[in-house]
Amino acid sequence: MPRLPPTERLHPRSKDLDALPLRRALVLLHRGDLEAARAVGRALPALARLAKLAAQALRTGGRIVYLGAGTSGRLGALDAAECPPTFGVPRSVVIALVAGGARALRRAVEGAEHAEKAGRASVRRAQVGPRDLAVGISASGTTPFVLAALDEARRRGAAAGLLTSNPAARPAGVARVLLDTGPELVAGSTRMKAGSAAKMALSLLSTTAMLQLGRVRGGLMIDLAPTSHKLRGRALRIVMELADASAQSAEAALAASGWRVRAALAALARGGPRDQPLSLGGGESVVGSRSGHRSRPKAKAKRGSTSKPACKDEP
Repeated sequence: MPRLPPTERLHPRSKDLDALPLRRALVLLHRGDLEAARAVGRALPALARLAKLAAQALRTGGRIVYLGAGTSGRLGALDAAECPPTFGVPRSVVIALVAGGARALRRAVEGAEHAEKAGRASVRRAQVGPRDLAVGISASGTTPFVLAALDEARRRGAAAGLLTSNPAARPAGVARVLLDTGPELVAGSTRMKAGSAAKMALSLLSTTAMLQLGRVRGGLMIDLAPTSHKLRGRALRIVMELADASAQSAEAALAASGWRVRAALAALARGGPRDQPLSLGGGESVVGSRSGHRSRPKAKAKRGSTSKPACKDEP
């Protein structure tokens, strides 16, 4: 019988888990969270190498393509969905190909992880090619859908990486990131330690890729999509901080630039608009109590143009 991957083995401390008082059970389970964080810490050098590949792919007009099944696939889809509003990239730049398709994001699709042909077909449909980076996510490191999809991506010329919690998983020609979380406290439940580690690793991967592309400045999102009042308030604070501008000047620059933070910063650097801010409808300005800034009452002005909302990615 083949040796089980670590995530399928029984954790030595979990044999009496169901008999423990609730508080002690929580303490034990939370130790698993800490083990996950330590596993990510040990993987940082490998993550740095993968992040360089990711940035290179994006610089050359390529994409980050996550490949996963079950929990792993849903985590890839989550990270892909968050990149457009956070970093202002198109939905097509970071995508997720999930075993079982979109319905697998809402409920388990049993058997989808074993569909090697579907894995290869999904890569072909997405037209993965030499400019892309394909990143497989598989706690066991043996998921047929993921390994077949990675192989197909490599065959089509893409760079390839794998996030896995199995030290024995070493697919040829793939940049491996080992998240060595060991056995789960509920054997086989990779939504726990392995999933937590994968979530952290994916956030680090996409964020550091975007850092290399200049989409974060001074710890702030300079390409965020301000599609709500809350996000416009954030955009306002970013411009005020980075341009050392007043709330009124920052809002005027944002309104004149279609609420694009990067463009507003450039305008202010050139000595752009520093007049009174425009209202956002109903006479209400972002410069107010909701955004954390106070302004004097002012006459209603003509509404400025706004950019279209960025939609979240769908695998």
